[in-house]
Amino acid sequence: MSTQSHDMVVVGGGTAGCFAAVTAAREGLDVVLVERKTEEEGGHIACGDGIKGASSFPDVIDHDRLEEAFTNRGITRAVFENPATGEEIDIPFNETGGVVDRYKYGQILLAEVDRAGVEVHYETVVQDVRQDGDGVVTGVETRRNGESVTYETDVVVDGAGSLSLLQDKIDFSGSHFDTNVNYSQFCSAYREVVELEEPVDWDDALVFKPTEELGYLWYFPRSPTEINAGLGFQMNKEPMELVKVLKADLESRAEFAGATVKNKLGAALPTRRPYDSAVHPGYVAVGDAAAHVNPCTGGGIPGAAKAGHWAASVAADAITDGDVSESALWEYNHRVQTGFGKRFAAMDLYNIFGGAHDIDELVSVITALPGQQLVDAIGKKGTASMGLGLKLKTLVKTFGHWDVLYELHRVQKTAASLKDVYDTYPNTPDGFSAWEGERDAVMDRLYEITGADAKY
Repeated sequence: MSTQSHDMVVVGGGTAGCFAAVTAAREGLDVVLVERKTEEEGGHIACGDGIKGASSFPDVIDHDRLEEAFTNRGITRAVFENPATGEEIDIPFNETGGVVDRYKYGQILLAEVDRAGVEVHYETVVQDVRQDGDGVVTGVETRRNGESVTYETDVVVDGAGSLSLLQDKIDFSGSHFDTNVNYSQFCSAYREVVELEEPVDWDDALVFKPTEELGYLWYFPRSPTEINAGLGFQMNKEPMELVKVLKADLESRAEFAGATVKNKLGAALPTRRPYDSAVHPGYVAVGDAAAHVNPCTGGGIPGAAKAGHWAASVAADAITDGDVSESALWEYNHRVQTGFGKRFAAMDLYNIFGGAHDIDELVSVITALPGQQLVDAIGKKGTASMGLGLKLKTLVKTFGHWDVLYELHRVQKTAASLKDVYDTYPNTPDGFSAWEGERDAVMDRLYEITGADAKY
């Protein structure tokens, strides 16, 4: 058994962990990143691969290098398929997006971590967390290459992913860390990278198709002949045979005849709001480990990059000041919740709304809405209303579901109210209870509107 000491220990070599490690190293800290996978497998993560681009990422990692992982920079629209009628809705993007080779992207991130002077310890599995008598996290216990290794540190950054083991081991009783977390707030997902014999004619689009159990299939073109195909379902619904369902849909599509599967991978993803607080003395959670994921689409790369950067920046100041208390780390919470956190929390309301209705009813409403209103309904900026012609057309197409359409309208207004509450997220832990009460009052209104069971 051996013991090492570092200013910061980052657990997990995903997007959040890598951005945290590089940020801390550039702040002059002695940082080690521990990753359970081998060096060869590092960066191999189940992902839809769709992303707008690296330009909005924190400027601590070489954006030009990250751009090398993009295999398709021509995504200009989304296509929503109605599984019952075959009807498609074309939704143009306001900006061009892209699709990445997630493994190459992950390898570049880890190379950037190494280039920043961070020690990267592969094949290192965390087994326990150390806390002192006051509950402050002081390190992690691991197995590395068959040997027990203890890492002592001022701050542990948890980038270990969904339902992180570290959170099972830590006693959070001395802080406001969000422990109101359970499996029903997550989804199970599976994806394959498929090579086609002939190019598709929709390589400029991200294709979505609803499934049972409040899930969806996706087809994201890495190139005209290489497609990331996958699906997921909510864990509070009946289990879905993911591989079987994906295979059946692939076989129903003529363009996938004779296709070859190059890679398969599954994962669990948060489909919930970001943790109310992701800090504890000596510890911060980032990325999937703090539910920094769009709860409607599962997209988490941009949020993870920002969260990792913000967490390490705040933690670096705390370490320098010799104070790693909850209060000293709280600024990280504030940046997340008043940044992308408020948008993700608002999107969660649509997830809750969806869970209160059957899939056929939802599809009937969604396929009747114009594209811009769909964009609005998932929290993007856009028009707040439709013209009379579109209103009449929508009413005709949703005949028999007007109550659901009106309910969606009320959910949208509630989501706007929730964003306002998140804008007032407290600067210190002292104001947290009052803020939480105000937020929960908005959630109570949502449950009354939708008739859904409380999610939290």
